[in-house]
Amino acid sequence: MIGRLSGTYLGTSRSGEAIIDVRGVGYTVRTTASGFAELHANPAQATLLIHTAVKEDAIDLYGFPSEEELSFFKLLLDVSGVGPKTALGILNLAGVETLRNAIAAGDAAYLTRVSGIGKKSAERIVVELRDKLTKEGYGEGHAGRGLDGDVLDALVNLGYSLEEARAALKSVPSELADINERVRGALKVLSK
Repeated sequence: MIGRLSGTYLGTSRSGEAIIDVRGVGYTVRTTASGFAELHANPAQATLLIHTAVKEDAIDLYGFPSEEELSFFKLLLDVSGVGPKTALGILNLAGVETLRNAIAAGDAAYLTRVSGIGKKSAERIVVELRDKLTKEGYGEGHAGRGLDGDVLDALVNLGYSLEEARAALKSVPSELADINERVRGALKVLSK
C-alpha cells in the first residue's frame, strides 16, 4: 500500500486527477480542493498522504494534505454505502471542522449538496457518525453546519464558485469570528 507521495506536481490529467512525479514515475491521485491548493502552492515539493483503494479492476489513489482530512475520509468510508468518490465529494463541500459539526448537529440537508448524495444517504451518514462525533465534542454550541458554512453560502450567492469560496475562506484569519467579518475577509482575498 502507498501511504504518502512526495515529488513534483505536474498538473492534472484529463479526468481531473493530480499527477505527481516521484523520481520518474507519474502517479495520478484524486484529491480535494485543499489538496490542489497545497499542490499549486508548492509544486516542486508536493506531498500528499495517500489512501489506496484496491478494486477488482483498478488501484486508485486518494491524496490529502493533512492527517485530519485523511482520517475524516476514512471515517466516511466506514459508513454503509459511502465509497471513496462520495467521501471525496463530501470533503470538497467544506472543511473537516465544518463537516464534523454539521454531522454532529444532525444537519443532513447540508450533505445533500454533494452530487450523488440524496436525503436518505445523508441521513444514514448522520445516523452512523453522529454519536462518534458528539463524543469527540463536535456539534456542541454550533448551530447547524457552523459559521463557515454560512460564509460559503454567502460567497456562492455573490457569484463565486464553491472552490473559489473555500480557497478564499482558508486564507481568512481565524480570529475573525463574526460572519460579516469573515465574508469581508474572504472578499478581500478574492479581489486580489
